[in-house]
Amino acid sequence: MVKKTFSVVLGSIGVVLAVMAIVFCASVREGRALLQPLTPLVQNAVSSAPGIEAAKEKSSAVMGLKTDPVHVGQTGLLAANMTKKAAPVSPKTVYLTFDDGPSDLTGQVLDMLKKNKIGATFFVLGEQVKKYPQLISRIYEEGHAVGNHTYDHNYTELYQSFPVFWEQIKETEEEIRLITGERPQLIRAPGGTAGHFDDTYFKLLQQAGYVVTDWNVDSGDSKRRDVPAAEIVKGATTDVPGGKVVLLMHDGPGHSESVKALPQIISWYKAHGYQFGVLSPQDPPVQFKVNATARGLKRSAPSAAWIQSHIAQNAALFEPGKPLRLDVGGLETTLDTGEYSIVDGHYMVPLRALTERVGGSTVWDSAGAAWVASLSADAAVSLRIHADTGRLEAVEGNQVISEAKLQMLTVNGSLWVPLRSLFEASGYAGITASVNDEERRVTIY
Repeated sequence: MVKKTFSVVLGSIGVVLAVMAIVFCASVREGRALLQPLTPLVQNAVSSAPGIEAAKEKSSAVMGLKTDPVHVGQTGLLAANMTKKAAPVSPKTVYLTFDDGPSDLTGQVLDMLKKNKIGATFFVLGEQVKKYPQLISRIYEEGHAVGNHTYDHNYTELYQSFPVFWEQIKETEEEIRLITGERPQLIRAPGGTAGHFDDTYFKLLQQAGYVVTDWNVDSGDSKRRDVPAAEIVKGATTDVPGGKVVLLMHDGPGHSESVKALPQIISWYKAHGYQFGVLSPQDPPVQFKVNATARGLKRSAPSAAWIQSHIAQNAALFEPGKPLRLDVGGLETTLDTGEYSIVDGHYMVPLRALTERVGGSTVWDSAGAAWVASLSADAAVSLRIHADTGRLEAVEGNQVISEAKLQMLTVNGSLWVPLRSLFEASGYAGITASVNDEERRVTIY
């Protein structure tokens, strides 16, 4: 009986093996054997093995990649790998930012950035821009971003009222524009916005078209004088949730240790899988929240009239539009969008800026309460514009040769007047205007 049972079992096993061999051979012929290396039971065992998912998550976190789980069906793991599209890569990015420059150290920073073929963002002070215009040109020409860090970094003045802060922003903006031809839209507040900016500062700067950015990693190079390079490297090298690092450093006077630390900082971020980026107004900025300290300052908000004359039209400076090209007797200059406006079919332009760009000047005569303007250095005719009445007088020698009533606007504290009225009163014979898809053009002769 036992022998018989044993024979039956062996026979059954033989049948099973024969069937499996036939199936295997058929699978090989059909090219499917390699797609069935694991049974569902084994697949489930692998998927649920202790530590597998944890290891996958740890690996993904280290690499900074977002991975999707691979769901394995009856076709097996290899089939899943063959058909599954690669998960989209979300690279980690570090934005190197340098405040308080340019200075005699900035060139060394630029050399290192160039050597490593990476970009950065420089938040510059207006008073330093005037000292080192060639460095602003180099920053701009080498593809880095130029941001506005106010004119003199004086906390006491900057945070006593918004109009004072605004004045420094506009002064620095003009210094940069004269060098690069562009206005910086990015702003960083000295010391950061925390404890300094209330809702009014944030709101008005946003309405004016600016983007305020703080940081989320502080190198600590400005905590005190002469912070050693090793300490700066330690403070500057850290991962943050989300993989976007906006790193605060300084290239202003007295920050030679920051320059010394920079190569190690760059190497660390490269080794940790970061790419290097340049801040853009189109990117969501890192901003500190308004805190109780800033709200407790109880600064009065600017008047509605001040906001209308300074903020309302400023955003147009950063909007795409047609430039206004002026050809004045063969001398060409350009007013960008926001540097002119059209009112009742007339071009309105800033008096001082226009006269200076065509080689003339504008001064304020306090005794006569009038602006005195000329459209060239050797102009025979000068123009007097009375502030109280808007009366325009063309003066040759000591004699008024013509008078007219001007429409006047005040924008950002500057007087704007009709373009045509200025040149006609100065004795120019003809003015023609045209417009095409790319520009507006006025020719004056």
